[in-house]
Amino acid sequence: MTLDIKICGLKTDAAMAAALAGGASHVGFIFFAKSPRFIDPAEAGRLRQAATGKAKAVAVTVDADDAFLDEIVARMRPDMLQLHGAETPARVAELKARYRLPAMKVLSVSEAADLERLKPYIGVADRFMFDAKPPKGSQLPGGNGVAFDWHILAGLDAGLDYMLSGGLNAANIGDALRLANPPGIDVSSGVESAPGVKDPALIEQFFRAVRAARDDRAA
Repeated sequence: MTLDIKICGLKTDAAMAAALAGGASHVGFIFFAKSPRFIDPAEAGRLRQAATGKAKAVAVTVDADDAFLDEIVARMRPDMLQLHGAETPARVAELKARYRLPAMKVLSVSEAADLERLKPYIGVADRFMFDAKPPKGSQLPGGNGVAFDWHILAGLDAGLDYMLSGGLNAANIGDALRLANPPGIDVSSGVESAPGVKDPALIEQFFRAVRAARDDRAA
């Protein structure tokens, strides 16, 4: 099975180069002002040029209004929208139609019951992302460096297209792949030397750990 790998929260040429060199299928840019990974749409548009023909560029937003989304789409030219807020199924469908782009809906989970919130979005969102619920006091819906119990994903339909996110890093990605066997993975804080500061060496290390884990499973 092909494993999609998304490096999210990119802000520098060096981090972009490391993500593409490692074989990222998706690169993400965060347009949420409270995040240390926030990037200006025009700068994201410049950076994403390096991914053309190599990886899909994803615009990550949190309950963004139409005016801001218009600017993001015009300046960045994303291949996909990632909706990380409280967007309803109707809002997801509206944005897909407005921008003629696929949408990935993020759901924050901590227990199996949280997966019930998935149902209204099936057939609307093109893909899903399961991220850990943010810790108390955090103003960030994602990128908090915390994981959830991956066992709860075992009950998902085998054909569901999703990415696993939340607290992934080189040390635990092998366990995540073994326990959840997700179609895709998303990493952000796990390849940073400080909040919002992507470390090319950690990105390379993460890809090595993914390859090692997959080689172990194949053997």
